[in-house]
Amino acid sequence: MQPRLVNDPFSDPGVYLDFRYGRRAILFDLGDVSALSSRELLRVSHVFVSHTHVDHMAGFDRLLRLCLHRPRPLTLIGPPGFAAQVEHRIRGFTWNLLDENSVDFRLTAMDYDGRRVTQAAEFQAREAFARRDVEPPVFPEGVAWMEGEFRIEAVALDHGIPSLAFALREVLQVNVWRGVLNELDLPPGPWLNEAKRAIRLGMPDDHPVAVPGRGSIRLADLKGQALRIAPGQSVAYVTDAAPHPENREKIVRLARRADQLFIEAVFLECDRPLAVASLHLTARDAGSIAREAEVRSVTPFHHSARYLSEPNLLREEVFASLGAHQGSTMRASGR
Repeated sequence: MQPRLVNDPFSDPGVYLDFRYGRRAILFDLGDVSALSSRELLRVSHVFVSHTHVDHMAGFDRLLRLCLHRPRPLTLIGPPGFAAQVEHRIRGFTWNLLDENSVDFRLTAMDYDGRRVTQAAEFQAREAFARRDVEPPVFPEGVAWMEGEFRIEAVALDHGIPSLAFALREVLQVNVWRGVLNELDLPPGPWLNEAKRAIRLGMPDDHPVAVPGRGSIRLADLKGQALRIAPGQSVAYVTDAAPHPENREKIVRLARRADQLFIEAVFLECDRPLAVASLHLTARDAGSIAREAEVRSVTPFHHSARYLSEPNLLREEVFASLGAHQGSTMRASGR
């Protein structure tokens, strides 16, 4: 999994998480996505939207337009009222050319209240995207989505409205050692994804893994040899949060020991009155939160345009706040 900012830190927020060998991707937020190619957007299976201010949702139309002719479904999860807002957005278009012969594309929109998914609505191309309420999935408290390989934890932060922050946590990371693969005379290919999946699901050692043109191989013969197992990767995403202790506590808990934290740094600390008035974090807030959460790497973004003439000031303040803790081993990164 390779996460990266969709845009530069002064443009619309968003992170693209590319499961490069899983033929899919996930988006945190859906602002301007023009920097992503059509091919990249067509890989997106799920979008997790913090809130529906325009800079976090403006890319919906482009994503929907691209996905109209693909059979693979699209799932969007956002704060309370999100499914209704998606419905109204869809109703803003005319769908008279869609019928039962159309590509069977399905879009599902879900509300997450900070603890659980509370409702879900489905929109099918073959039904001209008429809303159909469906049963929401049931996950453990604090989880907005869960699959065999990973889960998405989420909390609701205060931004005058609920603004969701997310953390993706892999169950296990399974890496292929190509040299050993060659020694075992096994070909590379998509079959390895099934072997990785079997390991993450805890399948027994005698579980057979199909190898194209070679029959099958026991899972035990791959584990510890061609496939090396390590703790799963974790990526946290935090944006649009008022700079007060309640939000800070939630963020630190969500991002605890994340491999990478993407966190807004909107204003300099000297402009804290602006941060308080607009319910955003300062760069110093971002750095100190990352330090307290003990994350391995931090990427600041969502910078105010007032600093465009001195674009490095915010990042430098984040780094300075990180380095304020003696003996810190964290690193900071930026686009």
